[in-house]
Amino acid sequence: MSARQSMYHKLLNLPLSVLVKTISIPSDPIAQLDLDLSRPMVYVLPFRSHTDLLTLRSSCLQLGLPDPLEPLELGGKTLRRYVFISEGKRMFESSDPVPQESIELFTELLELHKRDSELDIQLVPASVVWDRNPGNESRPAAATLQAMNGLQKFYTILTLGRDSMVRLSNAVSLRYMADKHGTDTTIAYKLARVAKIHFSRQKLAASGPNLPNRQALFKRLLASKAIDKAVQDEAESRNVPVEKVRKEAIDMMEEIAADFSPSLIRYGDRVLTWLWNKLYQGININNAERVRKLAQDGHEIVYVPCHRSHMDYLLLSYVLYKEGLVPPHIAAGVNLNFFPAGPIFRRGGAFFLRRTFKGNRLYSTVFREYLAELFAKGYSVEYFSEGGRSRTGRLLPAKTGMLAMTIQAMLRGLKRPVTLVPVYIGYEHVMEVSTYAKELQGKRKEKENFSQVVGIVRKLRNYGKGYVNFGEPIPVNHFLNEKAPEWQKDIDPIEPQRPNWLNPVVNELADRMMTKINDAAAANALTLCATALLASRQRALSREALEQQLTIYLELLRQVPYSATSTVPTDSAQELVEHALSLNKFVVEKDSLGEVISLDRQQAILMTFYRNNIIHLFAVPSLVAQMLTFKTSVHRSMLFDTVRRLYPLLKAELFMSFDDASLESYLDATLIEMERQSLIIVDGETISRNPAKLTQLQLLGRTIAETLQRYAITLTLFSHEPDTSKSDLEQQSQMMAQRLSRLHGINAPEFFDKGVFSTLLNSLREEGYLNEDDHARTDKVEALRESVFGLISPEVQLTIEAIQSHSAE
Repeated sequence: MSARQSMYHKLLNLPLSVLVKTISIPSDPIAQLDLDLSRPMVYVLPFRSHTDLLTLRSSCLQLGLPDPLEPLELGGKTLRRYVFISEGKRMFESSDPVPQESIELFTELLELHKRDSELDIQLVPASVVWDRNPGNESRPAAATLQAMNGLQKFYTILTLGRDSMVRLSNAVSLRYMADKHGTDTTIAYKLARVAKIHFSRQKLAASGPNLPNRQALFKRLLASKAIDKAVQDEAESRNVPVEKVRKEAIDMMEEIAADFSPSLIRYGDRVLTWLWNKLYQGININNAERVRKLAQDGHEIVYVPCHRSHMDYLLLSYVLYKEGLVPPHIAAGVNLNFFPAGPIFRRGGAFFLRRTFKGNRLYSTVFREYLAELFAKGYSVEYFSEGGRSRTGRLLPAKTGMLAMTIQAMLRGLKRPVTLVPVYIGYEHVMEVSTYAKELQGKRKEKENFSQVVGIVRKLRNYGKGYVNFGEPIPVNHFLNEKAPEWQKDIDPIEPQRPNWLNPVVNELADRMMTKINDAAAANALTLCATALLASRQRALSREALEQQLTIYLELLRQVPYSATSTVPTDSAQELVEHALSLNKFVVEKDSLGEVISLDRQQAILMTFYRNNIIHLFAVPSLVAQMLTFKTSVHRSMLFDTVRRLYPLLKAELFMSFDDASLESYLDATLIEMERQSLIIVDGETISRNPAKLTQLQLLGRTIAETLQRYAITLTLFSHEPDTSKSDLEQQSQMMAQRLSRLHGINAPEFFDKGVFSTLLNSLREEGYLNEDDHARTDKVEALRESVFGLISPEVQLTIEAIQSHSAE
């Protein structure tokens, strides 16, 4: 670098250090992009810009990456560590050739690879995104996919410099390029062309497509053949003028459609940064890189998160924005369209839908066409398939309406591949959890209103940590090819289609989607402590015992991972307990022997919500532990048979992902780990409990005990009255569960939730325990009941039999 250029950089750094503040995407590129610091690295930038270069340098130094201004010493030559692939704009002229010195550098680097077979330089695409405004259809943003001139850059840095983003991408191996394509000058030009396409897609992923003009959008929708036909049919059926129905359709569009505002997103980012810092001690984000790749590859992304809090809307959009992606358009219940939240949500990307479309063909057509328009234009979409917030902390069965409309949008002839991205959102405190407990105990749900918002803001305090884990994406096109190979024959760009295969395929896709959400679960300090304390009969453990139990949980999750997308804290059990205590949810009492940590009755009820977030992670280990709690030893084949028999019921209720083969290998690995921790003793084919660790084994087993007790209730009823109807059985099971909970101090509100009994009955039907008339197959039901009874305490068995006998009289 010349002395003149060095001085220029130093002078330029002065204002940049004051005006520019960047976030780096990804936040840990060495690990997340698998960059090798032992290999030479060259940064590839989209435009000739020393402002971008110095901003990149500042970010690289913070991230521990090589300095872009530090030259490379290779083969006795001194080479630049950066390259621009375009001249970009100038003040009075615009040109876009590849700079000659860039082609020369690419050519020289390729030539070095030709001479040295061991050399492997990493080309790292790096861009600085200053303005993420996509513009709109009538006025595209000046800098959406092209460089800015000097005046544009100066103004942008003044106004947006502290909202900029440095985006690094996976390295391209020059060794691979040289071996695969050769080392002549044409390959250098090819590298530049590929890099341009890469940066163009990357910018589109960060900003999104041009936003629609709202009124032009309504005109376009009204002119669509589907809505026009629905309007004509509605006018004819009601015998009213067509214009009157058209006005109703426009009113529906006004009610539904988002009014996305990039400026609100930008200012909202600052407000939400303050809010999260006020509420949480950090937000843990995992697997975002795979979503960035989907966006950059041109997929139509549909985010499908679990729904546990109103915070979910804000948190996911905030995380996506911080991860360099455009926030999605969000399907929100019309109950949230109240002042002032409704207009703010709408400008943040929310579009509103009514709780039911039943009996309103015009509304369903308008909504479906609007959703198809979002997909056609390339806007990412988010919806909560559970239909509402989970009051129990468990995933709810999916409502399939939005999923069906997604596939119907594909049947309009959508060109881009559609991919569902399951998202697990978890918290160490959900601000609505006390309200959920009251609703589960019979209190009427309050309608959302402004006073609720004010009440939430007044209660702001530190709520621990938040977790956003992106699960394994589900390519819908591939799924349809597998489940309905001829689905493309049903494509119709005008009429919405409901082919015969739609309902079963949607139901199966919904189940897979919910399973992938649970696969991405995040265990944390609070959920683990809640799981341990609720397993104790008195909801109390000494601090030492609690730490020992958390160590067992952590080792199980670390040594036998539930899935590739689930996450486990890296902290020790002692650190997790200390953090959980800082959240002020536990009673801590000291005596001469040390500390006792407990839950009062009200907190015990609330803690079931957090335990239920992760109960599926421990279902199989807990089942094994429960079996050995009531049996001194068991033959391996008997243990495996019992787990296989009960697993389909657990799988349906807890959205677990193991198939027959993976269940067996997971069970084998679990037994190995439990033996390593000395919880069990394995002697050939005999598995025994270790008396020295019986207390810890019992605590692990009780995690699943309440679930098994519910199974015992329903199976007992079915065993004694095999011809009972489904509705009567649900009602009787619920009544017996309420009685059992009172008699045995069971604090979990979901214990007598009607929905879990409905899921159980559906599973029994699918597994062949019921006949075509939904009556019990007595022998099979009785055999299953005996298996379950062997896993619950004798006193609970007697209570269930007594309640059933009393009910039958």
